[in-house]
Amino acid sequence: MNTRPSFGVPFKVIAAAALALLFVPMQTVGQQNVVTQKDYDDPREMRNLPDYCKHTQLFRDHLPGGNDPEQIARWTNVLGPMFIHLHHYCWGLMATNRAFFMSRTPDDRHYNLEMSIDEFDYVIRHSSPDFSLLPEILTKKGENLISLDQGPKGVAELRGAIDIRPDYWPPYAAISDYFKQNGDFTKAREWIEKGLSAAPNTRPLERRLAEIKSAQGNRTKSPQAPR
Repeated sequence: MNTRPSFGVPFKVIAAAALALLFVPMQTVGQQNVVTQKDYDDPREMRNLPDYCKHTQLFRDHLPGGNDPEQIARWTNVLGPMFIHLHHYCWGLMATNRAFFMSRTPDDRHYNLEMSIDEFDYVIRHSSPDFSLLPEILTKKGENLISLDQGPKGVAELRGAIDIRPDYWPPYAAISDYFKQNGDFTKAREWIEKGLSAAPNTRPLERRLAEIKSAQGNRTKSPQAPR
């Protein structure tokens, strides 16, 4: 997990402490929102996470009802053996939410996005290609890489999600949004059309296609001659 040296402490000391504490719960370091124990109980954080997060490792020990054996067994049955690692995905989602909704400075946002990538990568490394949440996790990673100005890497992750599950529409939308934001409406439209071919009648894709068509129409209209 990447950490940044602060207050003049050598990086090696910080790295050793991080390994000793191995994913300590989320606290505030300076102005940076990092993942610490007290935040497990923050309803603002938890209501924006999937329901299964409260039953994952570590989360379950801090949340009312989290250590319910029946629910743990149910989610393990639904999500398979990978459920044992999903607290890392939940941390990644929490860091993502902090980046976009709670970070006060660009540095805070960048730090939280980088943290999310580390957590997503942990789950991806331990996943088999048939893990049901893998396309979703790759999509989240791709979106966050794009937000970190690493567009080509982000698109590669999004394409990986599509390769695993071609009818999963969110990565098509994310790739299209990336090209649209960069002014390439042709590629943006191509990816939306690919998405609709794989997942017909998907409203978020249809809405994007209509917006792109409208934007392309406005760009190709010649200015009216003065009267």
